[in-house]
Amino acid sequence: MKRYAPTFILFALLLVLASTAVAQSADPGKSNGAPAVAKSIPPAPAITANSTPMELAAAALAAQGGDKFKNLKSMMMYGSANLYAPNSSQSIPGKFVMVTAGEKVRIDIDASPVFKFKQVYDGQQSFSSMPGVTMPPASKFGLPVLAKYDQPGYKVSALPNDKKLRGFRIVDSEGNTTDFFIDPATARVTKYLTPYNGYTFGTENSKFTEVEGVLIPTSFTQRLEMQQGAFFAEYKVKDVKLNQPIGDDVFVMQ
Repeated sequence: MKRYAPTFILFALLLVLASTAVAQSADPGKSNGAPAVAKSIPPAPAITANSTPMELAAAALAAQGGDKFKNLKSMMMYGSANLYAPNSSQSIPGKFVMVTAGEKVRIDIDASPVFKFKQVYDGQQSFSSMPGVTMPPASKFGLPVLAKYDQPGYKVSALPNDKKLRGFRIVDSEGNTTDFFIDPATARVTKYLTPYNGYTFGTENSKFTEVEGVLIPTSFTQRLEMQQGAFFAEYKVKDVKLNQPIGDDVFVMQ
């Protein structure tokens, strides 16, 4: 299985693309890994057969937590991961920790002894424990794009439905693209696709937890199609902390 370790690093990038948007305007909040103390997220606007792509994006953002989602200052999460090589039914078990603050991201994945990986993006530069692996800015792909869909430079367009899921695409001024597919009953993002560096990464969310008024995917799978087959990963988040003060030392390049 060790021959697959370099490609599993790509799943670290997927964690970045799956991360929650983090901005700089919210006040620090209390640590909280359970939804019971948080106010419920208001229902998203109803989705109909005639809903436009912009209306779908607005509903998805509302379901994610609206302004509380947009104004997150930081996020820390950790949990378990199961990684699957192509044509393999046996997983490599591991654990992951992800910290985001604004544009800054740190990811640690430990699936010892087969695979161990660390990557840091400090807002300007990227460090990887394995040379040749680069990290995209967390704000340009995946869920963070929802917070910017109506800003100048972003374009929202229609996509064909994926079975019962409603689809729309968001593209920024640099051409970075995320395709979203949402549940028409709840407006929650069930699946999204993000092309990066010649690959297409797919994420599917199966379970969510509301934390401090923000919807967090806590069980999700990710898939990467390559010539040798599909790499697959399952993630389960065990704890989430939002809006905690995070020191710059967390993102030191080493």
